[in-house]
Amino acid sequence: MPNKNLFKHALAAGQTQIGLWSAFPSPYVTELLGGSGYDWVMLDTEHAPNDVPQVMAQLQALGAARQPRPTSAVVRPAWNDPVLIKRYLDIGAQTLLLPFVQNAQEAQAAVDAMRYGPVGIRGMGGSTRASNFGRDGAYIADAHRELCLLVQVETQQALSQIEAIAAVDGVDGIFIGPADLSASMGYPGQMRHPEVDAAINQAIGRIRAAGKAPGILMVDEARARECMALGAQFVAVGMDLILLRTAADAVAARFQDSSGLVVQTAY
Repeated sequence: MPNKNLFKHALAAGQTQIGLWSAFPSPYVTELLGGSGYDWVMLDTEHAPNDVPQVMAQLQALGAARQPRPTSAVVRPAWNDPVLIKRYLDIGAQTLLLPFVQNAQEAQAAVDAMRYGPVGIRGMGGSTRASNFGRDGAYIADAHRELCLLVQVETQQALSQIEAIAAVDGVDGIFIGPADLSASMGYPGQMRHPEVDAAINQAIGRIRAAGKAPGILMVDEARARECMALGAQFVAVGMDLILLRTAADAVAARFQDSSGLVVQTAY
């Protein structure tokens, strides 16, 4: 039998899942993050220099992490593409976050790519890591029960299609992409513009009303808590690159003089 997808079942039960966005293509870093206590870690391949072999190693690292509680992996392929979807499912990813889904037709195409025939188009691989290298004879029949599909709505056009996207059987959650949404609305880089905030607030409510789990990345803690109060269920509250950059910059700043030069210390 496929492994139980704790993230999928938590969403179905209405539980809030707190996550961390990870752009480091490093299993060493992934194992470290897996021990932090997040419900989920997002392994990115869209805006990170990452690909299938590294993601497989990251999945293995997350499973090996010394965890205070289980941490689920959410993998973001670079595009809503059936070939990419197949490859990440075959290496054992159980939850995928697909970018730039604009309408119900594109959501249905994603669902089809997640499922074997005759109800889908996922290609058969007899000895994949996902099926314990072919040892799990029930995998082909039961895999879809533990697979979780999250789709990203990132434009005004996509937001107008929330109800239609949510009506697609097989979509478990809808993620709002604040950065691309701000650009679509004419405020590129202004993710906290009042009109963007208002659009996100409304979208969260509409996704919940349609019976699907809303999600978002929001590194502003106060705003992340606002989104959760509005009903966002899977919320990434930090990003590893930002955490490292902020900490590194702060340490450097403490050791610089007013000219910006690092203070030299005699030994």
